[in-house]
Amino acid sequence: MARPDIDLVDIGTPNNLHAEIAIAAAAHGKHILCEKPLALDLEQARRMQAAAAKAGVVAMICHNYRFAPAVQFTRQLIAQGKLGRIYHIRAQYLQDWIMDPEFPLVWRLQKDVAGSGTHGDLSAHIIDLARFLVGEFESVTGLLHTFVEERPLDTSGEGAWGAQGQSGQKRGKVTVDDAAMFLARLEGGVLGVFEASRFAGGNRNGNRFEINGSKGSVRWDLENMNNLQVYLADDPAGLQGFRTINCTEGGVHPYAENWWPPAHIIGYEHTFVHLVGELMNGIAAGRSPHPNFEDGVRNQAVLEAVSQSSSSGQWVKVQAG
Repeated sequence: MARPDIDLVDIGTPNNLHAEIAIAAAAHGKHILCEKPLALDLEQARRMQAAAAKAGVVAMICHNYRFAPAVQFTRQLIAQGKLGRIYHIRAQYLQDWIMDPEFPLVWRLQKDVAGSGTHGDLSAHIIDLARFLVGEFESVTGLLHTFVEERPLDTSGEGAWGAQGQSGQKRGKVTVDDAAMFLARLEGGVLGVFEASRFAGGNRNGNRFEINGSKGSVRWDLENMNNLQVYLADDPAGLQGFRTINCTEGGVHPYAENWWPPAHIIGYEHTFVHLVGELMNGIAAGRSPHPNFEDGVRNQAVLEAVSQSSSSGQWVKVQAG
């Protein structure tokens, strides 16, 4: 951290190390890019935010899905009032990579290292997208569940994406959730339905949302990330319905001007390029672009409120401040 030739620290470690590294980086005046979720819990996240603010460093959190052109264009449509008053957001993030009960007990399945399971890994992304697109969370009620409670100990050394376990291996307890679902009230009277699971067979990386308003609706699916489905209520009778917008038009769709001619699609990796571009522009300008550590704290507050609700069976108010 003390080396003068290092200006930026990119934290891609397991979650239990985020706070220690980020606070040390800030103390040495290093800019920070941190993987999500920001920390193990809300208290850690707040300390990370405070350290970055005190040091005056640029500190971003790596919610790359914000930076798909179709997602950015959705935000523009909402801001321009094209969808009218927003009524609903429903979002899913579904995967299936740990359905085999012999899949080993990697770090993502251990609470002391990961903080939470599917909830922190996948719910964090759709929480961030909801905040980015329609506003802050006010209260939540949720359910976290673990389907496979014991797994073979991970001896592969391959980390979160380790090889399949073998029968007869020693087993350890899974201490995080396999699936998370919750209802939410967001600012402005928006209602939200959120679901995340690593047990949704056939879904390799199913990150999707639909937003409904008084004048229209949008749908987006990461697995078809260049396309945005748009419905506008003022279309003529007989022509109403969802249309497909290929968000690759330079000068119209955000970031598209940096790449290829229209309909020459971009990919998953470009969401990171866009995020890092914003990070570098922020460092040049001396500001922390969104999503920054404040966003990380707000996302962590929603994650924690859902966890509390799952334990209590009650609605929980989101306490981000």
